[in-house]
Amino acid sequence: MPTSSVSASAPGRRTAWADGLDELRAAATTEPGRLRVIGAVLALLVLVFGAATAWQVADRAAAADDVVERSQPLSADAASIYRSLADADTTAAGGFLSGGEESRATRQRYAADIATASQLLVKASANTRGSDAAGRQMAKLNSLLPRYTGLVETARTNNRQGLPLGGAYLRYANDQMRKELLPAARALYDAETERLAADYDSAKAWPWWALAAGVLAIGVLGWAQRRHFRRTNRVFNQGLLAATAASVAVLLWLVVGHAVARAGLSDSYDQGARSLRVLNEARIDALQARGDENLTLVARGAVLTSDQQDFYEVGFRSGMRDLAAGDGRGRAAEGGRLGEALALADDEAGREAVRDALAQVRQWQERHAEARAADDRGDYDQALAKVIGSDRPTRESFDRVDAALQRALVHEQEEFRSAADGGRGALGGLAVGAAVLAVVAAAGAVLGIGRRLSEYR
Repeated sequence: MPTSSVSASAPGRRTAWADGLDELRAAATTEPGRLRVIGAVLALLVLVFGAATAWQVADRAAAADDVVERSQPLSADAASIYRSLADADTTAAGGFLSGGEESRATRQRYAADIATASQLLVKASANTRGSDAAGRQMAKLNSLLPRYTGLVETARTNNRQGLPLGGAYLRYANDQMRKELLPAARALYDAETERLAADYDSAKAWPWWALAAGVLAIGVLGWAQRRHFRRTNRVFNQGLLAATAASVAVLLWLVVGHAVARAGLSDSYDQGARSLRVLNEARIDALQARGDENLTLVARGAVLTSDQQDFYEVGFRSGMRDLAAGDGRGRAAEGGRLGEALALADDEAGREAVRDALAQVRQWQERHAEARAADDRGDYDQALAKVIGSDRPTRESFDRVDAALQRALVHEQEEFRSAADGGRGALGGLAVGAAVLAVVAAAGAVLGIGRRLSEYR
């Protein structure tokens, strides 16, 4: 017979994989085989539960650490960059008003503001996580800052020589600050604040995969024990009971720990991060209003709006509306940024500092009105004395507003840190504990099923 005929009629060879599947099917038809499959499934489920818990808890703990150690400090630094730039601009304008030679304190304050902004830009560049938006703004600030300081120095030089060109240079420097530097600093602050919000969301997100794996593992363990009871009439299997207890402990720890962490992080946001953002913006509003107040006297009506109003006086009134719902001509109401900050403050220490700032804003508005009245009737020297003089000037009111806001910021920063540390502390040890208890649960499941198998030998 030809070889090809023999090959065609011979049965096909079975693979080892097919043989193995047949053996598993055969084993599964017996009780010992079924028990082995149940034991393997139980061990796998509890290990998956432990691994999912460890992974998701570690991920949320890392996000919580980022909130406290990276995102919020970077957001605060971005706010400080904005404030330092705004304060430098305000100080430069105030020094210009004092005449040909600025005071030593004014020069030192301006230099300190520029140095602070530069140092914080370097720090932010080293610590940021490569955000394209933040990186672009930092590069822009680094390139624009030397140009601004050069314009200010030119203005100072001309002012010392009594040349009117100094005022034009200072207005141009202020224009650069308003239109380029401060918007870039604001964009950097917004980018870092968005990163902070994203880290909050990551830290507070429920670990749904771990919760689902835990419910499934406990459910299958319950089914296995019910099956054991129905087939043997024995109430408890010590191994399966230990596995169930360990799994329930992990699930409860996960739910309670994450709930406590969420509560702490939510408190840190509501009682700290939100208040800090509003207070930083209030401080910026005050700085910009002070800068406009100084530049009103520097420009002496040379810069007008489209409807022929003094540009800087309009800016001052706008800043006061944002700051305290006042307009610079009447008493401030408890609105604006300060009203929002007062509503967000959750204790008397925080409210007291904001109320003090609001009271000083009211005083500032009254003194500003006196200065504007003097300037409107042509008494420039009297108006100048009301703004930068020694007898109850608006400078004094501004400094008190700034000091009160600084006290509020320090207090809210402490509130933030306390609540955030409490929140992230609730996740401490949970990842490792879940992994250890999962191994214990898997061992208990295997031992429990093994004891049942020993009855068939």
